Amino acid sequence: MSLLVVEDDDIVRMLMVEVLEDLSYAVIEAQDAESALKVLENPDQTLELMITDVGLPDMDGHDLAKSARGLRPTLPVLFASGYGADVDVNEGMHSIGKPYTIEQLRDKVSSILGPRSAG
Repeated sequence: MSLLVVEDDDIVRMLMVEVLEDLSYAVIEAQDAESALKVLENPDQTLELMITDVGLPDMDGHDLAKSARGLRPTLPVLFASGYGADVDVNEGMHSIGKPYTIEQLRDKVSSILGPRSAG
């Protein structure tokens, strides 16, 4: 199983992927919503969580989450937003405010999926 990280900022995406891989997650990267939807539409790709920026250039993160949940109704979504607590979330959706620390990202993902040992 994998995590899908959708982030248009190359450096932020690289750091997120590095942190998540250090936590023993397999990570699929997408730089925009269109790329993310291709992953989500692949029935052979198992996903545990989608982490998405709210401010994507080609589609709002909320719209991406709606599309994702249409394709995969039980997929948890974690919004990463500079707007912090102002992000509206529904059941199975969570948010983390930017900027966040490595520990905050680790703790948030662990709170959603359960703890995972590095390995």
